[in-house]
Amino acid sequence: MTAAASPTPTRPGAPAVAGPPRSDGDTTAPAGKVKLPPVVWLLGAVSFVMSTSSLIVAGLLPQISDSLGVRVSSAGLLITVYALGMGIGAPVMSLATLRLPHRSAMIAALLVFAAGHILGALGSNLALALVGRFAAALGNGTFWVMGAVVATAAAEPAARTRAMSVMVGGMTLANAVGVPLGTAAGQLVGWQALFWTLALISLAATVVVARRVPADNGGGDRSLRAELGALKHPRLWLIYLAAALMQGGLLAFYSYIAPLLTERAGLSTTVLPLAMLGYGAGALAGTAFGGRRGDRRPYATLIPAAAVTATLLAAITLWATNSVAAVILLVLLGAVGISSTPILVGQVIRVVGPGRALPVALTTSAFQVGIASGSWIGGVALTSALGLKGPSLVGLALALAALLPLSLLAAASQRTAGAAVLGGSPSTPHSRDSHLHPPHA
Repeated sequence: MTAAASPTPTRPGAPAVAGPPRSDGDTTAPAGKVKLPPVVWLLGAVSFVMSTSSLIVAGLLPQISDSLGVRVSSAGLLITVYALGMGIGAPVMSLATLRLPHRSAMIAALLVFAAGHILGALGSNLALALVGRFAAALGNGTFWVMGAVVATAAAEPAARTRAMSVMVGGMTLANAVGVPLGTAAGQLVGWQALFWTLALISLAATVVVARRVPADNGGGDRSLRAELGALKHPRLWLIYLAAALMQGGLLAFYSYIAPLLTERAGLSTTVLPLAMLGYGAGALAGTAFGGRRGDRRPYATLIPAAAVTATLLAAITLWATNSVAAVILLVLLGAVGISSTPILVGQVIRVVGPGRALPVALTTSAFQVGIASGSWIGGVALTSALGLKGPSLVGLALALAALLPLSLLAAASQRTAGAAVLGGSPSTPHSRDSHLHPPHA
């Protein structure tokens, strides 16, 4: 029997994690503040470095295309290949590394990530650069999945969504700070030098991870059968659907933020980076809020977040012709829309229990599907008769569609809570959902 099939024991001296189940399927506030272990913050810092790399190419495409002797549109394949490596590679690599201890898998992922950047920096043609970016994406996806598993397993049951918010916060901080600074550095010293720097940082991170991340305790069924069996629960696929729709709704609009703000709202191009920084700051605040509230009242947070996201996108469609109003709405959209990300990943772990790599990896794939489909449909709408209103209208439709799976999940959570009260099951959040796991998991 694995840890996923039994209540997770509370460490000595830890505060009480939760009260009895609520009628709405959420848990009451933990009795006292639950501190996150240091390893969670370490993994969040590495997530920041890796996420900076994943997004930085967009700002350096003209330099890269000139250096490789290709058109900018061809150099843009570096972004597409990275997304494929993250979306497809994460679940594949999570299965390929099943027999490895989590710490060893993270060290291997960092080494592959570094090798991808070295290959990209040394590459004199687009083909080698593409291979390097794909390798870096495989390393990034593998580390993020294993890091999420380790971080949530290390945290108390009542703080697992908060632990996820630290991992997601690393990605969000990369959007807000890492990418602008990295782009400026790449323009100053050259993109190859920037790739070398990222490779050296990731190599240094392997040493820190090897020393600071605890070794696996050896518990749990890490077989392929157990990982695939964990996917049988229908709630997982509703969470994946909600994740894809929420992410798609945001990216349908945000992928085309530059023309929407400059051409429709009349914002100066020199101020555009500050507006994007505001979005990143709002997203960082939303991630922290979602992490703190998501452990206690997940669906009472997710459903309003989807509804408010749709409302903000409707307001952008109607009134974002003024630059001040457009920037305010953009910052609010970042805060509200991104708040759902750590909660959705936390709900996957709540269903299958901590330690399951494949379900977490498929969450990453769901987000990548949302990014790809949302940006594509938003682009189609932008070139249609809808014009500059098209991307926000697509985002509005996707955010409204997300309310359906979220409502179904909330209703199922209410039924689970009611059954737990009648059956007198244990009151910890993890044990209350233990009957949701497959028998062999």
